[in-house]
Amino acid sequence: MVGDRGMIKGPQIQALQAEAGKLHYITAITKPQIESLVKSGVIQWELFDESLAEVTDPTAGVRYVLRRNPHRVEEIAATRQEKYRAVEKVLTAQNQYLAAHPRARVDAAVTRVQAKIDKLKLSTWVSVSSAQRLLSLTRDEEKLQELAQLDGCYCLKTDLTAEAAAKELVHDRYKSLSQVEWAFRTCKTSHLEMRPIYVRKASRTRGHALVVMLAYRIEMELRRCWTSLEVTVAEGLAELSSLCLQEVTLAQAATFHQIPTPRPSVQKLLAAANIKLPDTLPASGVEVYTKKKLASERKTVPL
Repeated sequence: MVGDRGMIKGPQIQALQAEAGKLHYITAITKPQIESLVKSGVIQWELFDESLAEVTDPTAGVRYVLRRNPHRVEEIAATRQEKYRAVEKVLTAQNQYLAAHPRARVDAAVTRVQAKIDKLKLSTWVSVSSAQRLLSLTRDEEKLQELAQLDGCYCLKTDLTAEAAAKELVHDRYKSLSQVEWAFRTCKTSHLEMRPIYVRKASRTRGHALVVMLAYRIEMELRRCWTSLEVTVAEGLAELSSLCLQEVTLAQAATFHQIPTPRPSVQKLLAAANIKLPDTLPASGVEVYTKKKLASERKTVPL
């Protein structure tokens, strides 16, 4: 099953359908597509007021899972009102300028206010006019109500049957895509840094990606363990970098490694992750090399 926050388009859906029986999709549709489905009678506006509604279109062989997010409705309304106040501010400034400058052009002031309206994309329900060198705004309340009908509404589309996935599962799977996006962002950036890749063969590139994905799985587990400590994974790993080994050699030429008692902050991290460090480790005698050139191994040029 695949899905994408950027929405799967028609050609991509056709490509998935070519793999019949193997792949299915869950995607969101655009607002114009929602309006088209309402006009055609496939879905009704009243369904968005339910907690989670479902509509099956047997002719197209798809299901639609839809709802309205009330919090998003409030956010959009507040943003729209904030934009309107920004236009009012520009209009007030232009009216003051016209009053203070009798020779100023009214059409130029109207153009400035209209430019602000266009920039904030309010031209569908806000317009500016002038009368006797005084500018004013006009709100088309009917058009505004029509636009507000779609506020907070979203509709998911899938070819999965109700037997394969209930509407709640379809909804949850799509919402969980944010975690997938976060995983890709973490793998490509932060301390994992999948790129740059210093390999050439495809098999080695896949192996490199696999190692990064396994590292992300470890990060997920550490994030879960350290949530109560209010420590990020990067901060926790930086703190753990203070751990070290001491090489101990006895008189009988026996050598082993001893782990000093960690500092209290490190002990908390280890305990939260349920990790218990051994007191000693056998010395294998293997030299561990890093990318850094050690001072003892640098070539010296005789003078």
